Amino acid sequence: MFNIKGEKQSQVEIKKSKFLGFVFCVDSIEAAKSHLDKLKKDYKDARHVVYAYRLEESGVLREKFDNNKEPGGSAGQPLLYLLQKKDIINCLIVVVRYFGGTKLGVGGLMRAYTKAGQGTLLDNLKENGGEEHKN
Repeated sequence: MFNIKGEKQSQVEIKKSKFLGFVFCVDSIEAAKSHLDKLKKDYKDARHVVYAYRLEESGVLREKFDNNKEPGGSAGQPLLYLLQKKDIINCLIVVVRYFGGTKLGVGGLMRAYTKAGQGTLLDNLKENGGEEHKN
């Protein structure tokens, strides 16, 4: 299993829509909610605030994602899949979207949210034993 080394941001622009990616170390659902509340307040003019987290709390694996009104399977689920695929724990990924006026379709949204999420994870992983991992 891997953890992230620290908070990181990324940005992707596709057809005038901006996708701002954020990643945080979290060890509880409350910590994840705290980061989400702050981002929703800081980016209240954004169209969507999508997230996924994967954390161990009291010995139980907790996973959750939210599409924030994007089409089903197009936003939060790909972010959670990134965490699962890379076996990352105690992590919250959030992508804030500013709509640029052009609809991207489900496939386009999946690629955009995944790319923004990957940008936050790039060179930001360490093995639970402390060893760095390049993804």
